[in-house]
Amino acid sequence: MPRRNAAFLFDLDGTLIDSVYQHVLAWKEALDSEGLDVSVWRIHRKIGMSGGLFANMLLRETGLEITEERLERLRDRHAQAFNRQHALGSVRPLPGSRELLAHLTAQDIPWAIATSGRMETARHNLAALGVDPARVPVVTRDQVRHAKPDPDLFIAAAERLGVDIRESLVIGDSVWDMLAAQRARALGVGLLSGGYGQDELQHSGAFRVYDDPADLLRHVDEVAARD
Repeated sequence: MPRRNAAFLFDLDGTLIDSVYQHVLAWKEALDSEGLDVSVWRIHRKIGMSGGLFANMLLRETGLEITEERLERLRDRHAQAFNRQHALGSVRPLPGSRELLAHLTAQDIPWAIATSGRMETARHNLAALGVDPARVPVVTRDQVRHAKPDPDLFIAAAERLGVDIRESLVIGDSVWDMLAAQRARALGVGLLSGGYGQDELQHSGAFRVYDDPADLLRHVDEVAARD
């Protein structure tokens, strides 16, 4: 049922920006540099989760304990690899991203961005979208205690907007987004643009699933309405 005056809380990678697979390859490069052999498909399944959970995944996959020092080194190498791909122009907004944000702004529907990425990688994505974090609420991993599937990012984004998280819509592309939405008591809306399937997103709590931002814009009246 459409929510009136609902705020939209967007994930970034895979939701507004076509960057999931670039992140996967950047993580693969970082892991290879540390001698950690993890299959690409396994990395993809973990994109968007918190760093601590990612470290636990590495422990299970490699049998090696991942110290905080090593994890931080991996993060730095991942950021460097991802930013190189941005410089090559391979990371771009998803179809309809800019138009969807412009539509919400024109309709006075509040929106914010909440990403499990850190600002060192998110800033390039924001620039590609034309989003100024000085004017639009943007919450990154640097600003909260826990990342997804914990709800901290989306709760902080709702607080920045001054809205009730329970009257908000979390828009994301991964199961981690939908689980975080449930824990925040928000409604989750899934997009297929990050590589997860419709069944996976629905089983994780999505009450609607669309192809990408352009598809969501075409059906925006299904999830939000105005007085």
